[in-house]
Amino acid sequence: MSPVFAHGHLRLYLLVLLADRPMHGYEVIQALGDRFGGTYVPSAGTVYPRLAKLEAEGLVTATTDGRRTVYAITDAGRAELDARADDIAAVENGVADSVKSLADGVRASVGEAMRSLRADLAASAQAPRTKPTAPSAGQPEDVPSAGARALRDVETAIASFRQQVGADLRSRATRGTLTDDAVTRLRDGLETLRRSL
Repeated sequence: MSPVFAHGHLRLYLLVLLADRPMHGYEVIQALGDRFGGTYVPSAGTVYPRLAKLEAEGLVTATTDGRRTVYAITDAGRAELDARADDIAAVENGVADSVKSLADGVRASVGEAMRSLRADLAASAQAPRTKPTAPSAGQPEDVPSAGARALRDVETAIASFRQQVGADLRSRATRGTLTDDAVTRLRDGLETLRRSL
């Protein structure tokens, strides 16, 4: 996976965020996640060292507010933004392209796993069955077969699973805990489930 920010661009984008308002580090991470729809959320280990470097350069100040450190852009930081306005536009365009690529990759891998699972479920519903018996007294003729009912139940379960997993993934992405490893484990788990059917 290619990085969302080219070298030095995250540093510049942190100044952009802090130009809106002072924030503590976790708020900065959340703001990045919100701006990019959860497809990119940097880790604390990525953000805090850059904020410390910006402070060392005099571009932001850091003040303690209880247990939190609040970062605010300085006049020198605003001057840096003014001087690099063209770079900021390029950063935002590059980020938009990177985020779209990340989202397309996740969407494609999850979509492929879901298509494969649906195909297997449809194939199992079409598997030869024992000859149905005549409906018993009081049972209507149009009662769906057990296979059709099972397929409908499974499709409902898949839709519910997809909705729940999507919400969980968006939440993890916003918190900065969605990793490439988690996406790989999800993809592998879905493939294992498909093969077990």
